[in-house]
Amino acid sequence: MRIHRRTLLALALATGLTAPSLAFAEDSIKIGLLATFEGPFTVLGEDGERGAMTALEEVGGVVAGKKVEIVKGSSDASPDSAVRAARKLVEQDGVKVLVGPLSGDEGIAVKDYAKTHPEVTFVNGSSAAQDTTLRDPAANFFRFGTDGAQWMAGLGTYAYNEKGYKKVATVAEDYSFPYTQVFGFMAEFCKAGGTVPSKSWVPIGNKDYSSVIAAIPDDVDAIYVALGGADGVNFLTQYQQAGGSAPLIGGSITVDQTVLTSKGKIRDVLVGTPSAGPIADTNDTPQWKAFVDAYKKQPNAFPSPSLFAHAYYLDMKALLMALNDVGGDVSDGGKKLQETLAKVSFDGPTGKVSLDKNRNAIADMYLTEVSEGTDGNLYNKLVKVVPQVNQTLGMAEDEFLKLGVVGRDNPSCP
Repeated sequence: MRIHRRTLLALALATGLTAPSLAFAEDSIKIGLLATFEGPFTVLGEDGERGAMTALEEVGGVVAGKKVEIVKGSSDASPDSAVRAARKLVEQDGVKVLVGPLSGDEGIAVKDYAKTHPEVTFVNGSSAAQDTTLRDPAANFFRFGTDGAQWMAGLGTYAYNEKGYKKVATVAEDYSFPYTQVFGFMAEFCKAGGTVPSKSWVPIGNKDYSSVIAAIPDDVDAIYVALGGADGVNFLTQYQQAGGSAPLIGGSITVDQTVLTSKGKIRDVLVGTPSAGPIADTNDTPQWKAFVDAYKKQPNAFPSPSLFAHAYYLDMKALLMALNDVGGDVSDGGKKLQETLAKVSFDGPTGKVSLDKNRNAIADMYLTEVSEGTDGNLYNKLVKVVPQVNQTLGMAEDEFLKLGVVGRDNPSCP
C-alpha cells in the first residue's frame, strides 16, 4: 500500500513526532554548518563556508539520492556562542549531523556539548585546539583537518637552522588554539637550541597593540606571531607604523589568505615570513590546483583558499562520503555513520587524510614563506612538505601526554 507524503506528515503530527525526527526520513538530509559569522573572525567563517560549499557542490548537492539542506549556525568565536548555535541546530532545527565550529575554544566547548547528544554526529570545521581530540575526546566528534600543533611541523627547526633565529619572542591570542600553535612551534625550536624569553597573550578583538609592541625585547632575533583575522591585521599594521624591524615568524592564521589579502603597508612586513600549516598556496599538484579552481567559483573567493576553507572542505567531504556509504540513514542514532566516519581515508587536495584512534587527522604539513606572486598578490610559497604528521608529532602517545596541557606557560624555554 502506498501512503501519500502528506498523509505521513499528518500521522507524524498526530502521534507527537516532530520535525527533527523526520530530518532524515524522506528525500533530504539536513546538515548543520556552524562557523564564525560574527565578530573579528567573521572573514574566517565566511571562507570556511566557501570550503564546505565547495565540497557539497562536488557531489551536486545530493548524497545517497537525497538533497542536502544546509542549516547555518552563527557564532562570534566564543565558546558560549558556539554552544548556543550548536544547541539551536540540534535541538530546534533538528540536525543529526553538524560541521563546525571554527575556532579553538569553540571546538573544546562543542566537543563537550557533543557528549550530551551521542545520537548526533559532530564533524569539526577548522577548530584546531589540541585538546579537542587529544584529551577526553567525544566518541561522536571527528576532526579531518588536524590541529594547530601539527600545523607547525618543520617550522621551529627551519627558523633555528635555516633562518638563524636563536632568540624569539611570541605574540598570540589568549586562548586554546594559539596555545597549541605556540606549543607546536616551541616543541621544535627549543629542542633545536632556541630560547623564548618573552610571551605576550592578548584577548581576541584587541585593538591597541602599543603596549604589546613596547614590551617585546630589543635583542630578539624574530617575533613569532599567532594572531588571526582582524587581530592579525591590527598588530601587523601597528608594528609597521611603530617602525618594528625584527623579522616575523608566522603562526598559520597570521599568514593565511584572510590576512595576506589585506591592503596597506603590512605587505612589506609579511614578505619573507616563514610559516607552516596544512596548505601551501603555490602547491602545484593537480589535486590542489583542482581544489583551487573549484573553490574560486564560490562568491567573493580569495585568490587562493584559506586554511579555513581547506579544513571545512575536508571535514564536509569526509562527512558526505560517510553519509553516502550509509545511504544517508542515521535512524540508528548515528551508529553506522560514526563507525563509517572513523574508517574514512581519502586523498584530499593536500594529500592523504586518515584518522587516529581519537578521531583526529593524520596528514601532510607544509613549510612555507610569504612571497609576492606575478599577479601582485601575496602567497605562501612552498618550501618543504612534512609527510603524514600525527597529533603526537611522532612521539609515543604516553610520552607526548607527559609534556602536559598546552597553556600560557607550557612549554617554556626562557
